[in-house]
Amino acid sequence: MTEAAPSATVPAPRPLAHPRQDLGARFRDDAAPRPVRDAAAAYWRALVFLPAALATGALLWGFLAWFATDGTTWAEGLLAVLIGVGFFWIALTFVTVVGGAISMGRRLAPETGVVAPLDVALLMPVYEEAPWDVFGNAAAMLEALARRSGPHRYALYILSDTRDPDRAAQEEAAYDALRARLPSASIWYRRRAQNTDRKVGNLAQWVETWGGGHDAMLVLDADSLMSAHAIGALSDALSRDPGAGLIQSFPQLIGARTLFARSQQFANAIYGVALAEGLARWTGREGNYWGHNAIIRIAAFASSAGLPRIRGLRGRDQLILSHDFVEAGLLRRAGWSVRFLPRVQGSYEETPPSLIDHALRDRRWCRGNLQHLGLLGTRGFHALSRFHLFHGAVGYLLSPLWFILLTIWAAIGVSEDRSVINYFSPENPTLPNWPEMSPVNHVWLMVVLYGLLLAPKLIGAAALVLTGTPLARLGGAGRFGTSLVVEIAMSIAYAPILMVQQTRAVAESLLGIGLDWTPQSRSGGRYSWWILLRFHWVETTIGALLAVGMGSGYVSPWLIPVMVSLLLAVPLSRLSAWAVPGTLATPQEVRAPLVATRAAAWRQELRDVLGAGRLPAE
Repeated sequence: MTEAAPSATVPAPRPLAHPRQDLGARFRDDAAPRPVRDAAAAYWRALVFLPAALATGALLWGFLAWFATDGTTWAEGLLAVLIGVGFFWIALTFVTVVGGAISMGRRLAPETGVVAPLDVALLMPVYEEAPWDVFGNAAAMLEALARRSGPHRYALYILSDTRDPDRAAQEEAAYDALRARLPSASIWYRRRAQNTDRKVGNLAQWVETWGGGHDAMLVLDADSLMSAHAIGALSDALSRDPGAGLIQSFPQLIGARTLFARSQQFANAIYGVALAEGLARWTGREGNYWGHNAIIRIAAFASSAGLPRIRGLRGRDQLILSHDFVEAGLLRRAGWSVRFLPRVQGSYEETPPSLIDHALRDRRWCRGNLQHLGLLGTRGFHALSRFHLFHGAVGYLLSPLWFILLTIWAAIGVSEDRSVINYFSPENPTLPNWPEMSPVNHVWLMVVLYGLLLAPKLIGAAALVLTGTPLARLGGAGRFGTSLVVEIAMSIAYAPILMVQQTRAVAESLLGIGLDWTPQSRSGGRYSWWILLRFHWVETTIGALLAVGMGSGYVSPWLIPVMVSLLLAVPLSRLSAWAVPGTLATPQEVRAPLVATRAAAWRQELRDVLGAGRLPAE
């Protein structure tokens, strides 16, 4: 795959072997140190998994006891199992957030050890992105690193897979402009002639061609932005820990302008901190990789994490789509640790601007995560690496599971006489005898479901404030309280739509329906009503059927929140793209990081230089 084309825009090649791994054979890297038992992580895992399992067992016992009133049928047993499977993952998230909230109040012992100088390459793969944004972020990071003293050396590589010749010309012009404005910076630009294997091939080609010239690579996304402090902290951590193969930071969302993006940004900044903290505690040295804003030891990655193609369901060789989870597993298999440091401040990324853009990206992620189910048998994987793969797939499989449960709930109806499927007599034992859903049971289920949705949010928000984040950094008490209410209302409103969209994504993945690989939209556009209706016709139809069922008395009115969300999917999707500056404030917005302020200035300058107003932008 090596593709060296010496030019003024790239350094001289420094080749490094990057063999593809055999997933059917164990592998250990001789350069990896002996494994160290992480007693603290084992303790945290027991504290998290045991309560989640016990709560799930108690729920199953309660349901089976309820069903056993008239004798438990196979249908009731299946229903209880489905509920239990779905509940476990929700309980696991809840307990992780609780553990993270507790951990946030504790001071971690500072890492000690000599920081040896590292030669770090910052890699920014791009594909049909707006060049002023990519190079603007790059300029802000290089500028910040130039002001920071430290033992490490940094070089930034823009690795382009862009196919559009006009966009490629803009990239080259942006590179020339950056070199002229930052003459002392070490920045390189390479565009591949063929984008073989997409991002996986892009990074692999760099490792094989220039990886031998650097000690570590900090992998970024096209929308990534990191402060000099964050880059330095990750470099120091990797230098101090000779057994670390990869150290992942906690990217926080910035730059959101639309309602949907700002709600995602708010959730990430307010609730995500406790979740990330809890996750870091129980994953220990068997963490995961999210594909960007992480530093990787190049020698370990090159020798241990080369991705092969795999056999698909139809017998064809396939690219591993969600490569990051698998690369983390391969590094851990080889003896290298994979760590997560959520307390490193200054790691940022952006988020899709609208519901449609989010769903389109989610379809690609869904296919990659479901592909992981076929990789669970990889020889030598650590048990937690397999769990990460399985957890990623379950995250998408839960949507069709909840969709099935809600369908059953709607079909059961409100009484024996008012049921879509009715009760069946004992004379016909092949048909299920569903339990009666009394008003009390409906209320209980709704309280449990919405309670599990809200509790992690409230706990995460409280932990953030109680552990030292001033309310002034959250926009003040009144603004913060209003933002909490707005975000919770939005999560309730959009959850059923996202459930249906993910169910469609799972079905399309299993059926092998073609995947759209168009670049992610970052600036966000207002879609026409016709496009919105075509995109959300399934949700709208289901919502209409529920409305008819409720109007005729056959569907429980406790499903009104779900019905309203689905029936109004089109206007809610339109609403998601509305620009609403000032709402849902986050600490990163109330006091903008310097690197973000400088990136915005650099982006505007490069837009002016490239004449972006006269050229196609997205």
